[in-house]
Amino acid sequence: MKVAVVGATGMVGQVMLQILGERNFPLTELIPVASEKSVGKSIVYKDKSYKVVSLADAVKRKPEIALFSAGGDTSLEWAPKFAEAGTTVIDNSSAWRMDSTKKLVVPEINASEITADDLIIANPNCSTIQLVMALQPLHNAYQIDRVVISTYQSITGTGVKAVQQLENEYAGKTGEMAYPYPIHKNAIPHCDVFLENDYTKEEMKLTNETKKILSDDSVKVAATAVRIPVVGGHSESVNIEFKKAFEVSDVKKILSETDGITLQDNPGVNTYPMPIYAQGKNDVFIGRIRRDFTRENALNMWIVSDNLRKGAATNAVQIAEYLLNMRFKA
Repeated sequence: MKVAVVGATGMVGQVMLQILGERNFPLTELIPVASEKSVGKSIVYKDKSYKVVSLADAVKRKPEIALFSAGGDTSLEWAPKFAEAGTTVIDNSSAWRMDSTKKLVVPEINASEITADDLIIANPNCSTIQLVMALQPLHNAYQIDRVVISTYQSITGTGVKAVQQLENEYAGKTGEMAYPYPIHKNAIPHCDVFLENDYTKEEMKLTNETKKILSDDSVKVAATAVRIPVVGGHSESVNIEFKKAFEVSDVKKILSETDGITLQDNPGVNTYPMPIYAQGKNDVFIGRIRRDFTRENALNMWIVSDNLRKGAATNAVQIAEYLLNMRFKA
């Protein structure tokens, strides 16, 4: 089992390597891949040193699986080349997510849709993953009509440059800016680029990817995405309107029994999800569940998850594990 990690020196790539090790993924050969400027550098996996290779060299080595986290342009150019060599690509960029010929997968929800013909599989947007983890079991039970979501997103979703910007601002230093404004002591309602409809690309990812993963274009989703000076994970304030009546106690029971979800909901003792607790964990944390008294069959909740883990690397490795069980142990 040869596994390539494309973008191995980046923030998500490093977490992918960490999670492969934590979950004892049964690889026999690791192929770390990065840009030309990183070729020849060493990375450490399970106390062993590996040399970073180029994309072209990695394709020649024909890994069974390639975990991509190197940006959309790289994925568009190189994922097909890996696929032509017989490698199954699990891509963390937005390049393939809305391609009608590609599966957009959260394993707890729709891994069963993967077939042997799927050689490029898309990993959803980080904010979308934690959202649909909460929505899917409730959609099955009550049929969701409409979702309004506001995100409070970690700077780690932007990358190393954003982390450095925040650290510089903490220290009172000037340096390269990942954002058009300071992020320290600030909230920037601007994640990704603005589109013609005045929503950002991040906001429309939440709308479009949610519909695709739930396999239901009738679900209406409106989003506002905000960047805040937090490292540990993304938070989401979510209002859901259902077509069917519900009891809050039943909602909590459904969520508490869903794989990959941890319920943290006890206002009486100040128990609710926060990024400081989600950081470094693979679950999606849900709390502040309460009926919306202004609308019939509506509910409010608060969702938090480590965006580098379940929002990116963990979800990708879970897809790889599913492929391992489906294809290579058949």
